[in-house]
Amino acid sequence: MHDYGESAFAVDPVEFDDVIQPFNLLAGRRKGPAISGRLSRLGPLVEDVIIRHNYPEVVSVIIGESLAMGATLAGALKFNGVFTLQMQGDGPISLVVVDISTPDEGNTFRLRSYAKYDKDKLQMLDKPNAKDLLGNGYLALTVDQGENTERYQGLVELVGDTLSEFAQHYFRQSQQMDAAVMVSAGRDSFTGSWRAACIMLQRVADDKLESIPSDEEDDPWRRNMMLLATGTDKEMLDPTLDPRHYLYRLFHEEGLRVLPVRALSRGCRCSEERITLVLKQLPKEELLDFLVEGAVEVTCEFCNSVYLFDPETFERC
Repeated sequence: MHDYGESAFAVDPVEFDDVIQPFNLLAGRRKGPAISGRLSRLGPLVEDVIIRHNYPEVVSVIIGESLAMGATLAGALKFNGVFTLQMQGDGPISLVVVDISTPDEGNTFRLRSYAKYDKDKLQMLDKPNAKDLLGNGYLALTVDQGENTERYQGLVELVGDTLSEFAQHYFRQSQQMDAAVMVSAGRDSFTGSWRAACIMLQRVADDKLESIPSDEEDDPWRRNMMLLATGTDKEMLDPTLDPRHYLYRLFHEEGLRVLPVRALSRGCRCSEERITLVLKQLPKEELLDFLVEGAVEVTCEFCNSVYLFDPETFERC
């Protein structure tokens, strides 16, 4: 764990992109942090995910924001398993899924994502926000640690106009926890490549399992939410700005402590073996829906990889 002043950055370089930077803030507390946080910065990863699909611009923004927010939420976990963020609604974008797996108890994460949308309905909207795009529906967060464990899922309505507001409502409604979230996605002005970022603050209970007070004249939670709000989309997405320098700019008077970064990468779990097992479980008449020019063709919704199979493989099942 490190307490960073300006002089510490030059001697301890870290990757700027495709990382989760955990941190915490003393925020006036003498013993232990008052606030925990995570900053996720995505560069080549989000570009790789988006270019595999011919998404309209507004869908790409939602995918980028969802990947960054999913990474930030998953960054709190310490287990081997899969974390899933899913938003489903009755709007032009009917489904967004972010799937994040970690094989090493939260030290590294592999991300994948996809969206379903109606192109004609999208063209009818002018400068839509996330609520316009997704409509009425729900946000679900799922944690699956594999066999012999209980699968957890929290589900709430989509409340608010942005993904940040969706997430904040989730924590208030499902977790009874105060959380502040900022998320952004867009193209780099020089390269045109997609980038995304998300930062999140959460209250930390003290030794008596009480949250930091919110009714004092100098409320540390409100103060740090105001500091968080001084950040800009440009800064969050800046490929030349060290994530730790950004955090220092926001919280240098709040007892900032940064922890080791966690690596992010794009990774899909599809494989010929897995798809074969699924297809073998289908009734033979349903396999006809997958026939293309005499071959059984399956396209992975996440990575857009195409798999071709000889129909005779399933005749023998």
